[in-house]
Amino acid sequence: MYKLLLIVLMSVVYMSLFALQTDEELAMHTLFQGKHALNDAVHAAAQQSNQMKLASGIHSIDEIKARAVALQYLQANLRLDETNDPLPTAFLQSKVVVELFKVVNDNEAFPYTFVDAVNGYSVTLDRPGVIMFIRLEFPRTYTVLQPITWTIKSSAEMVY
Repeated sequence: MYKLLLIVLMSVVYMSLFALQTDEELAMHTLFQGKHALNDAVHAAAQQSNQMKLASGIHSIDEIKARAVALQYLQANLRLDETNDPLPTAFLQSKVVVELFKVVNDNEAFPYTFVDAVNGYSVTLDRPGVIMFIRLEFPRTYTVLQPITWTIKSSAEMVY
């Protein structure tokens, strides 16, 4: 009888470890998916030239177009709606929050160093660029892992 009880207990432990490993793998995949989506969004935003200034020979980013394009890329890649809530068929289950969207334009002195001590992020831009932070929450498959929330950070410079 005790062997049967031991088999049942070992099965529970094994299944718990399997659930933990599955959640950890999915968490890493979700983090990388979020990072790739943010990188694509920031790079697209950094290429939104201000046509009026460009006609004068000044390389500058149109802030309104840059924000719209960044959100459009982020929503397409993470399968979000217009308010950054996940679509019903998306893997994510909670809203993606844009914590920071900063356009560093021609009015700054370059090289420009951005430092965010709270999030532990610093970047030096040699040209106009975009810096963006998002907060992403991992939708746990099992309840073995504690809730995970990441602040994903990215930046890109204008290419010319």
